[in-house]
Amino acid sequence: MEKAVNEGTHHPVRDGAPAGADTWSGDWVTRRLGVELTGDDALPGLLGLALRRNPRRAHLLVSNVLGKHVPQSPSVVHGHGVELGRRVRELLGESAESAVVLGYAETATGLGHSVADGLGVAPYLHSTRRPVAGTATAGGFEESHSHATSHLLLPEDPGLLAGEGPLVLVDDEFSTGNTVLNTIRDLHARYPRTRYVVVALVDMRSPADAGRLEEFGRGIGARIDLVTVASGTVRLPDGVLEKGQELVARYEAVTEGDLSGAGASGQVARFPAPVGGAGGAGGPEGEGAAGGGCSGARPDDDAPRPDVRLTRVELGWPAGLPDGGRHGFTPAHRARLEDALPGMAGRLADALPAHARRVLVLGFEELMYAPLRLAGELERTTGAEVRFSTTTRSPVLAVDDPGYAIRTRLVFPAHDDPADGPGDRYAYNVAGAGFDAVVAVVDSAADTPALHAPGGLLARLAAHTPHVLLAVVPSYVPVAQDAPERPATMLPDPLRGPAFSSYAPEEVGWLLQDLSDVTLEAPTEEREEAIQSGGAHYAESLPVEYQPSEQYQRLFHAALDESAARLAHAVGVVTETVLAERSPRPVLVSLARAGTPVGILMRRWARHRHQLDLPHYAVSIVRGRGIDANALRWLATHHDPRDVVFVDGWTGKGAITRELAQAVAEFEKAEGVTGFDPEIAVLADPGSCVRTYGTREDYLIPSACLNSTVSGLISRTVLRADLVGPDDFHGAKFYRELAGADLSVAFLDAVSAHFPEVTDAACAQAKELLATDRTPTWEGWAAVERISEEYGIHDVNLVKPGVGETTRVLLRRVPWKVLARAGADRDLDHVRLLAGQRGVPVEEVDQLPYTCVGLIHPRYTRGATGADGRAVTR
Repeated sequence: MEKAVNEGTHHPVRDGAPAGADTWSGDWVTRRLGVELTGDDALPGLLGLALRRNPRRAHLLVSNVLGKHVPQSPSVVHGHGVELGRRVRELLGESAESAVVLGYAETATGLGHSVADGLGVAPYLHSTRRPVAGTATAGGFEESHSHATSHLLLPEDPGLLAGEGPLVLVDDEFSTGNTVLNTIRDLHARYPRTRYVVVALVDMRSPADAGRLEEFGRGIGARIDLVTVASGTVRLPDGVLEKGQELVARYEAVTEGDLSGAGASGQVARFPAPVGGAGGAGGPEGEGAAGGGCSGARPDDDAPRPDVRLTRVELGWPAGLPDGGRHGFTPAHRARLEDALPGMAGRLADALPAHARRVLVLGFEELMYAPLRLAGELERTTGAEVRFSTTTRSPVLAVDDPGYAIRTRLVFPAHDDPADGPGDRYAYNVAGAGFDAVVAVVDSAADTPALHAPGGLLARLAAHTPHVLLAVVPSYVPVAQDAPERPATMLPDPLRGPAFSSYAPEEVGWLLQDLSDVTLEAPTEEREEAIQSGGAHYAESLPVEYQPSEQYQRLFHAALDESAARLAHAVGVVTETVLAERSPRPVLVSLARAGTPVGILMRRWARHRHQLDLPHYAVSIVRGRGIDANALRWLATHHDPRDVVFVDGWTGKGAITRELAQAVAEFEKAEGVTGFDPEIAVLADPGSCVRTYGTREDYLIPSACLNSTVSGLISRTVLRADLVGPDDFHGAKFYRELAGADLSVAFLDAVSAHFPEVTDAACAQAKELLATDRTPTWEGWAAVERISEEYGIHDVNLVKPGVGETTRVLLRRVPWKVLARAGADRDLDHVRLLAGQRGVPVEEVDQLPYTCVGLIHPRYTRGATGADGRAVTR
């Protein structure tokens, strides 16, 4: 029967027990936010509740048996995983012999490995957020609700995931099912199989999500089973996300003002020593305070105790034995580890102080299994009370209250030189827990000066225990491949809004560097003179941002109202074509910045039509210089290049199409990385330059009418030697000061609003297109060459065909003429207005293959004039 955990019927306080000894560690959140945990009787023993600063989900289910946030007996942690593995082996029968187990970083790496132990015969692999130079990526996926979302799969043996046997996917909780479905969808497209088993400690899906797994399995023709310890549901009242965020902000503000106010009302469960001293209660509502450097500790408590001892222990880790499942861990590896465990644990036991009765073995982020097994062997062979937990990159609010799952928090800098740059890391429920010694176990990649520095992890631990031991496991490095190595840490993670761009962070990640503080704008005439004289490249400076007049803005809105449905239809056609022909789960890579709104719209369509959350990044490509090679390196590290689909707004004469093909070929030759398809997917292909498009009509795409104010307030990209080094992404600026005029999201919303009404027609047209010959004719390029000669320009780079390119000429360059197809009407209203403002003639031409063509002034010198004899101005 379903019960409400928060009803208080499961664990009543015993008479004579210390205050709070049997309080459920979810009561605090339940009382304040109304969150209800309902389900099996086992749930309160398995889970508590906490709050975190996360834009997607404010509450956190805190496992008591995972060995991540809550120190727990290692035999309990390992035993839960082993028992789940045995149940999977019984479920699979003979097919267990061909199974592969896949665990999720970071919280379930140890659980997944323990499940593989229970299966006994299965190799194990876990996802990772740590790129490894020279290691090919076998896949990747996104975890939408997580603090850090991108997962990589880096097996040393590329055939590990390629078998037809069952795939067992292990996570600590099964909440919405999105992460698992994303994984299966990604891997099934590459390595189809007929059997999947999903394993979790708890199944917490809502009724709405409960049927998705079976339905998805039918859709791909595979059986998907679910094996868990317990099940239930989290009931969230309306507004809980906002209330949770406000509560987190309020408690963190109190902590920043006064750390010394934390206290606990007497002895508490799992904390033999009072966390903040008996009797005192601080923070909002007098219920305890949240954690800063250490929740529940005074500021000066972060200094190492004068009597603390730091001891490095040489484990004697077997040579060549992987430190975990990041690159794969086979049954043969398991046998070697089992043989070596007694000796390694014996060395740790010898280094422990004789009086140590309560010992914590503290693992490191994804490195959970090796420390867990060492802790289990210590527990088995010594008389100490051994507990196990690990550090984490996930920020959680700490509140010193027995009804809250995260009592204390140690904060310290990352110490493994992470690929996404420096940041805080955390150890929970360690301070104040009365440990006589803490054994910190890290891999050699994390044994850095930052680990040993004042304020680092070791110093934080030394403030709360008299003995700190350090054991370092060698980081396993797979056999190097032929591709030249490049330190992955040189490439930062993508920039995202609102810090960079006005787009929501999930809409796009910019593989660019922020040059907002650099003055790059130059007058249009000076730029044109420098570009045509060969004194500068167009990507070395920026035009002054055009500020549209009120009349021009009215034209933009009128054009958007008139074309939004047509644009939505084209978005649907090109997205359906990509999903059917290129990849079932593409990684969208838009060419900044004109391609970026289109990439976002394609991502929105995939979510609308297929419930897919596609990764989307924006990269720089520069005519004559090629695509940003560092961006390609980042993509190859984090995703399968075969899944990458380059996206742009429209084609003109096809120059960028050719530029991209050449650049990708050169990159693959130089880097030894293969799989990138240079074929661009575009919304409009009037020049017949690509196979993947939404339309080949040349009509007004309103996003071409404006500059940054319809492109997330981002400038065009910049490539200049003094600003962009060999290890840097290309640059761009974020025009925050133009926020008042920003129409970026309004444009996207206006088009997306028409998705439901055009879905059937767009899908039908995409199906028709897939059956037709879409081989590019390059008729646009031929027309440009002809116009270049007829008008005496003799340079195709100064001929810009199509409505979008003509608009760019009028906004950014020094225009000479505009050629308009006879009879073109509303699509050219804005072009005629801009041309009039700049004194540029519009010449009607019969049989023009484009709606219009913009001609850049072919022999520009300062003071060049338009047809009316006036100097051309901005």
